[in-house]
This record gives sequence, structure tokens and C-alpha cells, in this order.
Amino acid sequence: MKSLQQALRSTRRTAVAALAALGIGVGGLVTLASAPAAHADTQICDQYGSTTAGKYVVQNNRWGTTEAQCINVTSNGFQVTTADGSVATNGAPKSYPSIYNGCHYKNCSPGTNLPAQLSGISSAPTSISYGYVGNAVFDAAYDIWLDPTAKTDGVNKTEIMVWFNHVGPVQPVGSKVGTANVGGRSWDVWTGNNGGNDVISFVAPSAIDSWSFDVKDFANETISRGLAQSNWYLTSVQAGFEPWQNGAGLSVNSFSSSVNTGGSSTNGGTSSGTTNGGTSSGTSNGGTTAGTTNGGSTGGTGSSACKVTYAAQTWSGGFTANVTIANTGSSAVSSWKLGFTLPSGQTVTSAWNATVSPSSGAVTASSMAYNGSIPAGGSQSFGFQGTATGSTASPTAFTLNGTPCS
Repeated sequence: MKSLQQALRSTRRTAVAALAALGIGVGGLVTLASAPAAHADTQICDQYGSTTAGKYVVQNNRWGTTEAQCINVTSNGFQVTTADGSVATNGAPKSYPSIYNGCHYKNCSPGTNLPAQLSGISSAPTSISYGYVGNAVFDAAYDIWLDPTAKTDGVNKTEIMVWFNHVGPVQPVGSKVGTANVGGRSWDVWTGNNGGNDVISFVAPSAIDSWSFDVKDFANETISRGLAQSNWYLTSVQAGFEPWQNGAGLSVNSFSSSVNTGGSSTNGGTSSGTTNGGTSSGTSNGGTTAGTTNGGSTGGTGSSACKVTYAAQTWSGGFTANVTIANTGSSAVSSWKLGFTLPSGQTVTSAWNATVSPSSGAVTASSMAYNGSIPAGGSQSFGFQGTATGSTASPTAFTLNGTPCS
């Protein structure tokens, strides 16, 4: 019964959230139907209470217990201040206090551009810093939701969970099916269905306190395992905790999430050039950003059946690049490999829609299982982020499967 009880977790959570979004009381308690603006150190104790923190929504989401839970909302995070009671560790958790970008049961974060179709997202950078305590049984996890339609309410078809940490005898929905390397880290992979949606969970072998990564990397891995498709929609990016026992003191110290479509930052706030929101210059923080854009350069010379467009956004010490490969020939290209040389001092740290190897010098970007074909007259795009100790110039002399591109 263990896996069945755990499978109830997401179904119960989303069902109660649906009632909360409609303003319907559950168990005699009154829910919040809207999200009022937050100020520093706003406290929420309502069972399904939520508020805004900058361009994100923070939710208490105490759906699995009648015991008290309160969270203290900060400018871009929260801390659990009260977490009474406990539930059996072979069943569902007590709650999912969390912060999110996107739409959850019609409660959309301010200025979000979600839902957005995965094939149109060039990158979806996010970062988080967690604070853990030693007297709780919990997991600290992202909840990333995908659906075939641009849904803003109801249960999505596929749920991606990314477990940064877990304490005690708790486990994801379903069963372990293998391992994967995503975002440069190794993960145990679990898959299952909770009765309402498919769930794929990526579990870190050891605790991660903080990390910046691209949500698209996990979406692409999910697609490659047949649990989503590139024409589906990303509807929300959530991060928080699932506690089973205690939990007071658990905190999200900081959180940021943005979704870049067509190579530009479009998720709330003010940005110029970088792929992140926040007050920074080329860093992955939240608010107003500043950087420069090097757009539209093409590489290679001579006649060929391919054309490469390389658009970079740069800042001091780093850059992101979006690369489009156009097939100008009369026949399809399969299992494409794009070769090019990075200028001295540039190092690739992460990539999406392709694997890039090695990380510097003469590199090759190789297609994924889901985007390996470029039809005649069509194109495929990928991107990567990197550091730069010297020049942030664009590479030239691109070759597609060994043939120079214009």
C-alpha cells in the first residue's frame, strides 16, 4: 500500500487547491480566493492562503493535515514558522508550502508569461537557496508542471519533481527506473502515476543547498522518456517543501525564475540582455538586469546547404547564446552535429536542446533524441550558457555534420 498512499499526495494537493481557488471552504475553514500584495515579513496561517512576493506567488498549501502551519513571506522567499503535527511517512505529506512563477488553479504570478510552449522556450533559468533544519522529515523539491494545452487551472498531465534534499524514510511517487545526468548533475529517476497525472522525479543522491539551473534541461529529459512532448506547455515552476513531520524553520532563502522565448527575457520585471530577472548585472538574481546583446551573427563561408544564426547576450564574466541551424538544402538532415570553436577564455557551463562537448575550444553541439531531424527548409535551435574570462565575441566557421555552413 505504500506506493498507493504516496500516490495520493499530488491528487489530494491539487484537488484541495482547486477548491481553494474557487473560494470554497474545506473542513470548515475559509479559503482565500485571491492573492493580496505582500510586504516584508507577511505571515500566512490560512490553510490555503497565498500572497505575492514581488513577481512570484507564495502559498501555504496545508492540504494533508488539520494541524496548524504558518509561513513568513519575505521579498523573494519564505520560512515555515509553525508546522504542528505529523503524518505517516509511508503516505502523503502534510503540505507543500512553496513559491512559484506561472499559473496554479487560476492564481497566476504577476507579469508571468506562462503558460508557454516548450518548443518556443529558449531557456528557463531558475535559482534557489534552501535553508534546512535537523528535526523534520521532509523533502525539498521543485514542482514543474507540463500540459498538452495552455492550462491555467486544473491538474496538468505531467508533474516533474526535482528533489534537492530529503530526510527520513520518504520516497517519490512510483518506483526508481534508473539514473540520468541533467544540468551537469547525476540524479536517481523515479516515475509513476498518482491517479491524476504522470509524475517523474529526479532525486539528488546528496543534499543540495543552492543551485542555478535551466528548467528546460529537465523538460527535455522528460520528453526523451516519453512523458511529455515539445509542443506541450510549461505552466508553472514551483519550489518548496513537502513535510511529513515537523518542519518549522525550513526556508526558501531566495528564489528566481524566468522564461525566455525567442532569445529574450519575458518573465515580469525589467530586463535587458540577460536571461534572468532581479537587480544584477549578468547574474542569476531577481529584478532589474543589465547586459548587452550581440545579435544575429552568422558563421562559415562559401556555398552550403545550411545557415547558422548565433545570437548572444553578454555581461562581464559571462554570456548566453541562442543558435539556430537552418537547413537550406533540398533533403532532411538527421542526427545533426554542429561544430564550432569558442574564442579563448569562453567555457560552456550548461546547454539546452543539445549536448555541447567539450566545454571549451573546438566544441560540438549534438542533437537530442527529440530534435535530431531538420527538414528541408526547416530549422532547429539550441542554446547554452557560459563564462568568459576574456573575449565575449561570437564564434565563426560553423560546420553541420562536417559541411561548412554560411
